[in-house]
Amino acid sequence: MRAAMTRPAAGWLIGAAATGFLAGILVMAVASGVPAPVSDRRLIAAPGAAPVAPADPSTAAPMVGTPTIGADPREDLRKRHLELPVQGLKRHDLRDTYDEMRGGTRRHEALDILAPRDTPVLAVEDGRVAKLFFSNAGGMTIYQFDPTSTYAYYYAHLERYADGLKDGDRVERGQVIGYVGTSGNAPRDTPHLHFAIFKLTDEKRWWRGTAIDPYPVLK
Repeated sequence: MRAAMTRPAAGWLIGAAATGFLAGILVMAVASGVPAPVSDRRLIAAPGAAPVAPADPSTAAPMVGTPTIGADPREDLRKRHLELPVQGLKRHDLRDTYDEMRGGTRRHEALDILAPRDTPVLAVEDGRVAKLFFSNAGGMTIYQFDPTSTYAYYYAHLERYADGLKDGDRVERGQVIGYVGTSGNAPRDTPHLHFAIFKLTDEKRWWRGTAIDPYPVLK
């Protein structure tokens, strides 16, 4: 006759079976994309929660995990022959201010284009207005996405917007979208356009991206 199993042995087998069952569930969860416990991953915003824009999105540090740009996007942008963003501007008038320091600690990452106050500011390419935004640093600003939502064009220190311009509007290359001014932290006696380009992240948020030097693109 087969010997009866002792209680300790039976308990051990039951525990092992339960452990194997739970391990199988964990493997299935990982394979199906179920997130790991919070203790094993970074905390993220609750699904559906509205993102909070920083006080000045134009100067915010890139998002953690921003993908590295592979092929040089400047080559792609050069092929588009972008319009100069200030009416009457000539390409030989441009001065590269991208690497200049601002505030002693922050790289400029944009072009400052001096022009008389109220000079029309032009859309450099077809696209849409992603956001009209006011910040203490940039003043009246426009974030414009290109037609593929790959890049954002940023126009800052505007005196005012073009009449009737609003979020979501479609704009055409060369269209007047605003006017040169000194809003934000621009010196009152130095009207200019602060113009920047950045490559958007996969989330396509108007305040996040990787800066691209506009000078070799426009020059």
